[in-house]
Amino acid sequence: MKSRQASLPSTALRPGKAHLYGIAALTILVPFVEAGLETRLEVRLHAQQPQPPAPQSDRHLFPPIDLGLLESPDRAAWQKPEQIMDVLHVADGSKVADIGAGAGWFTIHLARRVGPNGRVYSQDVQREMLEAIKRRVQREGLQNVQTTLGSGSDPKLPVAGLDAIVVVDAYQEVDDRVTFLQNLARALKPNGLIGVVNWKPGRGGPGPPENARVDKASVTADVRAAEFRIVDEETLPYQYLLVLGK
Repeated sequence: MKSRQASLPSTALRPGKAHLYGIAALTILVPFVEAGLETRLEVRLHAQQPQPPAPQSDRHLFPPIDLGLLESPDRAAWQKPEQIMDVLHVADGSKVADIGAGAGWFTIHLARRVGPNGRVYSQDVQREMLEAIKRRVQREGLQNVQTTLGSGSDPKLPVAGLDAIVVVDAYQEVDDRVTFLQNLARALKPNGLIGVVNWKPGRGGPGPPENARVDKASVTADVRAAEFRIVDEETLPYQYLLVLGK
């Protein structure tokens, strides 16, 4: 009769050896467990730490996807581009700027008025708008338009080089309006003029919602804070025009 010890499988471990293998296994697993706990702790601590605020979106800017809304067939009838340019003394050979130009509707009117001897700086803070303007200018065969990418309240215009600047339907998109007006003033020649065209209060006609419109009193306060002056004023069908000078 064989003994019970002889009947054990050859792979069975002696008690002492099994103990050593168990210790070795624990030694290997402990660092992994500690690493897992440490990782979870780091994630939890990171979540508890205050995170920097997300960058603000330009929700108040006119979306490029809606550019077609700026091209209504009756726009010239109520926008009165000829009247605006007359008041600002825009003439053949003038150097002017169109601020917040969008798809370039007013830029084209300015370019035709100043002629080949003049220059139009078509400015916007959105690259998509400038690309649309470039395509439009090319279709029109105009050689006197230069697109300019602005940044915030800085329109990036040449210093003391412009006869007139128009801000048509774009004033409500500017955050720091006093700085904006001061920067525009630096781009003017000594007798240069700025035309700010804004929507009248209320819901009548085209334009942005009532809460997005800037009333005349607010613009007047901005002008005074920027140490500018209002030299003329015009009434348009749905808008008002303030002419600013140094």
